[in-house]
Order: sequence, then structure tokens, then C-alpha cells
Amino acid sequence: MSQTYEFYAARARESAAEADAATLDNVRDRARRSEATWRALADQARDVATQRVKIERQKAAQREAEAEAAQA
Repeated sequence: MSQTYEFYAARARESAAEADAATLDNVRDRARRSEATWRALADQARDVATQRVKIERQKAAQREAEAEAAQA
């Protein structure tokens, strides 16, 4: 199942809130590590989505150019 940027970003915000509310150092540290991991996953998901859009645009332009060449 493919996860979205929004999903990962929401988990990061939840982890940040958990860290802010923690009274124990080890719980706060764990939540901060979790937040960092979720944020990294969110960034990666955003980059992948951006790359997919870029590739699809390139493919569409190539198909259009090929169609024009076939008509000429």
C-alpha cells in the first residue's frame, strides 16, 4: 500500500505532540526520533510524487511529439 505525504506528515505531527507532552526524557527522546523518521518518510513520499508527475509530463510530451511526427 502506497502511503502519502499527508499520512506521514500527520504521524510526524502526532509524534511531535507526544514529545511536547512527555514528562519522561526517554519518552520524549523516543517521540523525537519517531518524528524525525516520519518527517523523512514524508519528504521521501513528496519527492517520489513530484518525480512521478515530472516523468508523466515527459512521457506525455514524447507521445505528443511522436503523434505529430506520425501525422507529418
